Amino acid sequence: MNNHTRTHFHSLPALLAVLLLACVVSPMAMAQQRNPAQLIGQTVADTGSPHYRFERFVVHSDDGQRTWRVNVGIPAGVAPAAGFPALWMLDGNGALMEFDVPLLEELASKRPTVLVFVGYDNQQRIDSPARTRDYTPTADEPEGGGIAVGGGADALLEVLERRIRPQLARRVAVDADQQALWGHSLGGLFVLHALYTRSGAFQTYVPASPSLWWKQGVMLGEPERQFTANNAGHRARVLVMLGGGERDRDVSNRDMSNPRVLAHLKRVSGAPSDASVQVAERLRQVPGLDVEYHQFEGLGHGPMFRASLMRALHEIAGVRDRSGEPRP
Repeated sequence: MNNHTRTHFHSLPALLAVLLLACVVSPMAMAQQRNPAQLIGQTVADTGSPHYRFERFVVHSDDGQRTWRVNVGIPAGVAPAAGFPALWMLDGNGALMEFDVPLLEELASKRPTVLVFVGYDNQQRIDSPARTRDYTPTADEPEGGGIAVGGGADALLEVLERRIRPQLARRVAVDADQQALWGHSLGGLFVLHALYTRSGAFQTYVPASPSLWWKQGVMLGEPERQFTANNAGHRARVLVMLGGGERDRDVSNRDMSNPRVLAHLKRVSGAPSDASVQVAERLRQVPGLDVEYHQFEGLGHGPMFRASLMRALHEIAGVRDRSGEPRP
């Protein structure tokens, strides 16, 4: 219960009924409920850690209309001669919420890794309009029709390369040959776009639950064909991740009377439910790529945010796999 909404119970039976309902709702169903208004709150970047220090900076687009907040977690101690490896995370505000002191301690002991949280300069966990603009390679009409939105992926790639990388280099020595990029949902779509258009920018790409339905599956067509034909043996590791519930297209927790829900479900039908599996299989045929596919049984789209990020840390840095554990 937050500070803005208070529920008053006028009788003990009413209170008991609510408590009983809370008991019968499954934890998974509760986890799949998305709260678009959720705020970041206090994170380990605010409370501190003996194993990492955090720095924050803000970058702007050329036209000054767009702003990104970048939190950087820097391992304590001296960097290796080649610099630290780095994990870049989209939806950086939300990603930061998944870290705690024990995880940072294990990271520092296993494989000290610079953590680059690319978020937005506000207190929102997920900024839906901004990520729709930035993570999509082409514009598309929003749910229910209207003015086309999106298409800012190339512009964001320029920001990563020309604005954020130089700022990062001024703060910590980073190994240019050990860079990983993780993104979930539309962020996962962006990761694939980065692989297809700038395969040398990172060495590991983690597209988690990629929104391959965007604009009727546009990324499944010419962008993929161009990449597979022209990659020319550039080496990269690709970790494709998907929830088993996403393949099943379980709508038991969706309000099917809501026109927006129905419009969204129609949009996601723009790609088959096993599109991510098919993409992984095709990318395995591309010389130079080391492709792995991870499916998380029973998980829907929302819980895959944390599960995929924790699995990425396990795969990249060797820490214990926390993909099945709740947020700290």
